[in-house]
Amino acid sequence: MHRIHLTYALGDSGDSPRELHHPLMRLLDAIHVTGSISGAARELDLSYRHVWGELKRWEQELGQDLVVWSKGQPARLSQFGEKLLWAERRAKARLAPQIDALRSELERAFAIAFDPHAEVLTLYASHDNALPLLRETAARDDLHLDMRFTGSTEALQALNRGVCTVAGFHAHVHSPLRSPTAQAYRPLLKPGRHKLIGFARRTQGLIVAPGNPAGIHALADLTRGGLRFVNRPWGAGTRVLLEQLLAQQRIPARDIAGFDREEPSHDAVAEAVACGSADVAFGIESAARQRGLDFVPITQEGYFLVTLREHLEQPELQHLRRILQARAWQERLERLRGYESDRSGEVLSLRSVLPWWSYRRPKA
Repeated sequence: MHRIHLTYALGDSGDSPRELHHPLMRLLDAIHVTGSISGAARELDLSYRHVWGELKRWEQELGQDLVVWSKGQPARLSQFGEKLLWAERRAKARLAPQIDALRSELERAFAIAFDPHAEVLTLYASHDNALPLLRETAARDDLHLDMRFTGSTEALQALNRGVCTVAGFHAHVHSPLRSPTAQAYRPLLKPGRHKLIGFARRTQGLIVAPGNPAGIHALADLTRGGLRFVNRPWGAGTRVLLEQLLAQQRIPARDIAGFDREEPSHDAVAEAVACGSADVAFGIESAARQRGLDFVPITQEGYFLVTLREHLEQPELQHLRRILQARAWQERLERLRGYESDRSGEVLSLRSVLPWWSYRRPKA
């Protein structure tokens, strides 16, 4: 059995974080994309001889053919090569939140080691592709975001337990009073105690294969026979949103094949579609586009940051709000497919933004 050894690199705050990768997987991916050894060499800025030598070395090491050649046909990955590439992609997608948490913990440790007075803000949040960009932006401005990805409800529970200073969650703001969204979040948010901070508006929809070969255009299509769906886990904000949309359209979840099959993040459900183990998933547009997949928009939702009233004037939180309000951040956010800036950094009224929150003062 081949064992995995992990390492990490240190760089200054201006460096973009590198993805966890292996040279062989980059090589296999380049062959998959270009269909030739020479194309892969150009893609990776390596010599043909080097690529050829590495392929042969790894085939000997693994005891399996990685590439298949047919006369007059472009090179393609062998069945084993395809299996190896997609398995690695899916594992990375599934582990992305844990890898981000490990990176965040190490960055926090080094930030404090170099400067005991470093500004550190702990943030638990529902998985979102814009938040790692925010962490990079904040680091360049000497604010370290100690970021952990959880489900939306778990993030709010962590805030209420005092585990973090800021929580990130997303919600369909026009949800009815008795909707799954209202039932999930209303017990966790209290006017006066919690303060919302604007972050973004994002698009959620159906992630499908390139060209949408199954002709999936609406949620009702998910009940068609033969389609394989992949879902987010219970407690994830995206799962809450999907269940609400299905309820509104009176689509029984039990009629969707794969509704109980779960993946931990938007990237993981998109990777399941990309590798062909699922036909469709519900998630954010950026996760689909990053993998060359197609996307059917269904709805927009608000993504919010929330803190407790007593934290609002903390210097670290004020620093974060200034970053969010800066045009440089908002322009970077809007370059991410499916995202729009939405009152970023502004303190918002809980009851006006989330009208499904029903508040009654106790009787005297």
